[in-house]
Amino acid sequence: MAESTVKIPAAREAYRDELLAMLPDDPRLVCLDTDTGLFAGADFGSAAERYVDVGIAEQNLMGMAAGLAASGFIPFANTMAAFASTRALEAVKIDIAYNNLPVRIMATHAGLAAGHLGPTHQALEDLAVMRALPNMTVVVPADPAATRSVVRQSIDLPGPLYVRMGRKATPPLPGVVPAPRIGEAQLLRDGHDVLIVACGPHPVLAAHGAATLLDAEGVRCAVLNMHTLKPLDTAGLTSAAAGKALVVTVEEHWRGGGLGDAVSDALSGVTGARVARLAVPDTFSTTVGGHAELLDEFGINADGVASLIRRALEPPSRAHAVPRAK
Repeated sequence: MAESTVKIPAAREAYRDELLAMLPDDPRLVCLDTDTGLFAGADFGSAAERYVDVGIAEQNLMGMAAGLAASGFIPFANTMAAFASTRALEAVKIDIAYNNLPVRIMATHAGLAAGHLGPTHQALEDLAVMRALPNMTVVVPADPAATRSVVRQSIDLPGPLYVRMGRKATPPLPGVVPAPRIGEAQLLRDGHDVLIVACGPHPVLAAHGAATLLDAEGVRCAVLNMHTLKPLDTAGLTSAAAGKALVVTVEEHWRGGGLGDAVSDALSGVTGARVARLAVPDTFSTTVGGHAELLDEFGINADGVASLIRRALEPPSRAHAVPRAK
C-alpha cells in the first residue's frame, strides 16, 4: 500500500486556513499581522481589505485590535508568544483585558518552539502572564484539529482570548478525539492509579506515551488534556483526580504560574492526592537548538514523565523514615 502523502499542518497553519475560510462570510472578522510571514501569499478574496500588516510593532497591534473590537469588529491579532506576553503586555492589560474586549490574540512560537533563536524568542512565561489578567480566556490546543475548533468557537466567546501555538507541525492526538470545548477538560485516557494533566501538543503526547510505558508495568494512568487554563475546569479536574494516589502535571512552561500552579491551587484541600510537576526549571536555557532537542534537555517527553511517576510512587526510603517515638 502506498504511503500517505497528506501533509500534517502546524497548528498555526490550521488556524490560518480556518480564519481564511471564515473571513469572507463574516464582515466582523479582521486579521492583524506583525510581519509574521504566516499569511504571506494568502488569498483573502473579498476580505482582502480586512487584512492589515502593521509591521513589527506589537504594542501598536494590541492598541489597534482594541480599537477595532470596541467598534464592533472581532480582530485576530497575530504575533509571537514572547512578544504578546511581554513586549506588548501593557497594551494587552489596559487596552484589551481592562475593557473586556473580544480580541483574539493568536500567539505562535510558544514555549521552546523558537529554541533556535535563543531565550529572547522563547516564551516560557506567557501562560502565567495571561492567566493573571482578569477577563482573559487562555487556551492551548493540542493538535491542528483542536486549533481549528477553537478558532470557530472563539467567534461567540465574550471577552479577550489568548491562544498558544507552536511553530512546527505536531502529530494529531492518538485515537478518535472529539473537538475540545473551551473551558471543559478532556479525559483522553482512563486509569485508576495516576492522573496526568497536560496542556499543549508535546506535553499531551508525552503524557500519552508515558501512560503506555507505565501500563506495561502495571501502573494505570489517566490522561487529562487541560487545554483551557483559564477558566480552569475545576469540576472536571477534581472528578478525574478522585481516588488517585498521584496527580502529575506536564507543561512546556516555567514552573511558576502555569499549569502546575493552576492544578495545585485547584486541588489544594480538595483531594488527598499528591501533586508532582514536570516543567522547565526556573532558569534560562543555555542551549540554542531545535525544539525537540530542548524538550529532551528538560525531560519533557514520555520517558521524562514516566520517570517522574516512578520516582513519585516509590515508597519512602528507610534511611529517610521518621523514627518512632520511644
